Amino acid sequence: MMNRYRSFLDVVIFLGTVAGVVALDRSTKIFFSSFLDHGESLIVIPRVFHVTLVHNTGVAFGMFKDNGFVFLVVPVIALGLLMYNVYYYYKFGELDRSYIVAFSLILGGAIGNLIDRITLGHVIDFLDFRVWPVFNVADSAITLGAILILIKCLPSAQKELIRKHPHS
Repeated sequence: MMNRYRSFLDVVIFLGTVAGVVALDRSTKIFFSSFLDHGESLIVIPRVFHVTLVHNTGVAFGMFKDNGFVFLVVPVIALGLLMYNVYYYYKFGELDRSYIVAFSLILGGAIGNLIDRITLGHVIDFLDFRVWPVFNVADSAITLGAILILIKCLPSAQKELIRKHPHS
């Protein structure tokens, strides 16, 4: 009974996080697009943080701009691989809740940006810290999910390294 409850709770956490990321991403993009024009900037903290509306035709942080193949195909392939990993780990192994949250953050972010790519032909970015390319909530969720996975993987990778080379 506990296993069935855990499985149900894991699905709720996964779907709730994906939906929450997509909703927050979409609502912030719609909000800032409603009163800012492309390239227009709103100063929040001078020289530190601005809200700058940018139409990103590239992938992460503006890389591969104006490349239609990369723009649409790579995110779809990445989304498919992510969904396969989630299915595989959920079906064949005990999936730690932190991985569930991490995968759902990445999936929610990927869906949020994919919606923009399909409906607008570009991704709306607006978070501008002046020293880094402008990004959005979806990008933040993807990055946070990736960091969470790395944090979870590092201890097990370290243990494996110690096991293989105990006297190094």
